[in-house]
Amino acid sequence: METNLQQEFCLLSWGANSYGQLGQGHVADQSEPRFCDSALLQNRAVRAVGGGGGHSVFITENGEVYVCGQNNRGQLGCDQNANILTLQFCPTPSHKLKNVACGWDFTLFLTDGGQVLACGSNSFGQLGVGAATVHSAQLLVVEGLKKPVVSVAAGLRHSLAVTDSGHVYQWGTGLFRSQCPPPVPSHLSSKVPCLVPDLDQKTPRVVAAGSAHCVYLTDDGDLFLWGSNRFGQLATTQAFHSSPIVLKRSLFKGEKVKSVWSGWTHIVAQTESGRVFTWGRGAYGQLGRATSNSQDPEQQAGAANQEAFFPSEVETLFGATQVACGSEHNLAIVVCQGGRRSEEMENRPHPSISSLTIHCIVLRKSLLLFCVSASRS
Repeated sequence: METNLQQEFCLLSWGANSYGQLGQGHVADQSEPRFCDSALLQNRAVRAVGGGGGHSVFITENGEVYVCGQNNRGQLGCDQNANILTLQFCPTPSHKLKNVACGWDFTLFLTDGGQVLACGSNSFGQLGVGAATVHSAQLLVVEGLKKPVVSVAAGLRHSLAVTDSGHVYQWGTGLFRSQCPPPVPSHLSSKVPCLVPDLDQKTPRVVAAGSAHCVYLTDDGDLFLWGSNRFGQLATTQAFHSSPIVLKRSLFKGEKVKSVWSGWTHIVAQTESGRVFTWGRGAYGQLGRATSNSQDPEQQAGAANQEAFFPSEVETLFGATQVACGSEHNLAIVVCQGGRRSEEMENRPHPSISSLTIHCIVLRKSLLLFCVSASRS
C-alpha cells in the first residue's frame, strides 16, 4: 500500500522554552520530547529549520516561512512584538526562501536565487546592512555579495556567506574585537559583507559559525577555520587566528571531510567514509567522548592536556545519517546494527533533526534518534 509520508508528519521539540520557541503553546521548559501543534505544516514538506536564543524558524519546500518564539528584535521577520507560542505563518512577499540560519537574536534567509535577507538585532552589525539600522522586523537585503550565495551561517553575533564562485564574506563584530589581538582585520570588524582573505579559487560546500569562530568546508574536502581558539576549536595551540588556517587531512585519518557542524565552542565533522570527529570544548559532554579533564572555561589552548583540542573519532557515530549541533550539545541519527530489527530500521525513512541553540526539534516520519549530550541549562 502506498504511504503518503506528508500525512505522517509530526513535530517534536524539547529544551529551553522561555519564549515559546518550542511551539507547544506555553513557555515551560521541557526535558523530554513532546509533540507540537504542527497543523499548519501538514501536507507541506519542511526544507530547513533554524533557531536562535529564543526563536525557531521553519521553511517549507515551496519557500514559505513559519515561526515561533521570541520576536523582541524582529528576529522572526514579522511585526508582532509579543512572543509567538505556536507556529505562525510569516508572509515573505516576492521572495521564495530555501534556507535559514539563526544567531542569538537575528536571522538570515537564503533565497532560491542566492540572495541573502536578514532581520532582527543589528547591534553588532550582524545583519550586514551597516550601522544605521539598530534592529528590523522587515527582511532586509544584504548587499555587496556580488555573486549568488550557496550557504549562510550565523554565529552568536556575526554572519558568514559563501558564493557559488567560492568567495567567503563575513560581517558583524560579535566577540572578535574583544578577543582578537590588534590590529583587528576588516573582515572581523565590518558591519557590511567583507571578503575573507586567502579563500579564493576554491569550490564551496558550506560555511558554519560558532560563538566567535568561523568554519568553511570546500568541495575538495578541505576544512578552513579562523577566529577564537580559546577552547581548542581551531585545533591549534594559538589563542586566536585572524586569517583562515586549513586543517591537515592527517587529523582525519587521511580522509576528506564531507560535512561539518559547529556549536558555540566545539566542532563536529564527518569524513567521506562516515567517520565522525569532534574537538573543542567538552565540559558539558558535547564531544561525545571522554577527556581527561572537564575543559573548564579557564583552560586555554596550549595547556598540558591537548586531546580535546584536536579531532578525535567518536566510533559510536560511524555512518551517522544526520548530525546537528546546538550551543553546547549535539544530536545525531544513526543506523542500529544487529538482528532483523536492524534491517527493518535501516529501511525506514529517517527524520530530520535540528539542534538549536538551547532547544531541539525533530521532524519525524519514523524516529531513530541518538542524542550525544544534554543541553547546558
